[in-house]
Amino acid sequence: MSESQEIISSVEGSVGRIHLNNPKALNSLTSGMCETMHELLDAWRDDDTVGAVIVTSEGERAFCAGGDVRQVSSTGQEDPVAARRFFQIEYAMDTAIAEFPKPYISLIDGIVMGGGLGISVNGRYRVMGDNIMAAMPETGIGLLPDVGATAFLNACPGRTGLYLGLTGARLDTADAIYAGFGTHHVASDKHPVLLDALINADYAGDRFAAVDAVLEQYSSPAGDSKLEALQRDIDRLFAADDMETIVAALQEDGSDVAKRALDAFGHMSPTSLKMTARQITSNPGISTRDSLILEYRLVCQVLLRHDFYEGIRAALVDKDRNPQWKPTTLAEVTSSYIDEHFKSLGDQELVLN
Repeated sequence: MSESQEIISSVEGSVGRIHLNNPKALNSLTSGMCETMHELLDAWRDDDTVGAVIVTSEGERAFCAGGDVRQVSSTGQEDPVAARRFFQIEYAMDTAIAEFPKPYISLIDGIVMGGGLGISVNGRYRVMGDNIMAAMPETGIGLLPDVGATAFLNACPGRTGLYLGLTGARLDTADAIYAGFGTHHVASDKHPVLLDALINADYAGDRFAAVDAVLEQYSSPAGDSKLEALQRDIDRLFAADDMETIVAALQEDGSDVAKRALDAFGHMSPTSLKMTARQITSNPGISTRDSLILEYRLVCQVLLRHDFYEGIRAALVDKDRNPQWKPTTLAEVTSSYIDEHFKSLGDQELVLN
């Protein structure tokens, strides 16, 4: 077993193992972690002795709470162009995961948000324990759902992906599996024995069939999903593509789900809300690769503006939970302002090998 500071890697039997080893930061991804993961996947992709890759994490609290956005904010305030580098590295890794030709299996429990969903949902198998708290909370920090979320939120049932991307709603295990973030539920206390079974599986033949057989043996129903129970209301209330119409529908409805959504919007960046609504509703069926290229375009614009730095200040630096957004209301966020975020970067567009 070899160890870098925040990633522990090994090959056990025919399985390449990646272990996130940054528990004090809830296994949040640094650029170095992303580079290491990408290098490992590149090496194992063409190594015939490696039949599958398994990603695990240290500590019980979190699989991965996202990317190190506080560091990105610190860099971006000095040099917004330099801050792009984190996203270039992260998105290249996410592409490698999405296009990895062998079984890529994440064993997930605890908190999994933002970049943590990027390193799991973009892979083939997402095995969830009993204690999941999943979310894409980026509109609350002046950012946008990224790491391929334009694709995987569009793949959620009905208008669920739009609802999750806008509100940052938190999901438990059953909800996460219903949304498509997870593919299997395996009880948390069975994760160690599942890991052993996956390591000892026979990958000489059909590798995916081998993983399917093991997961079928250990999987169990996750229980009823509260998110599924809200599906009809979500589809009705989030039927529109623009924020003004969505907000009007929520205000007119007055149901509990509508009130919770409106309360959430009151804490979100108006610019992020409008940008996210367009990002998701304008791109049904988009591929992960094209999602990341689009999201990089949006992120580069965000790094030039106020709300991301203010969102990080309020959430992670001063922690006063009182961001002062600019523009301050949805009405002040013009269509032309949102158009600017979607413009091509020309020769600065993200290139994914």
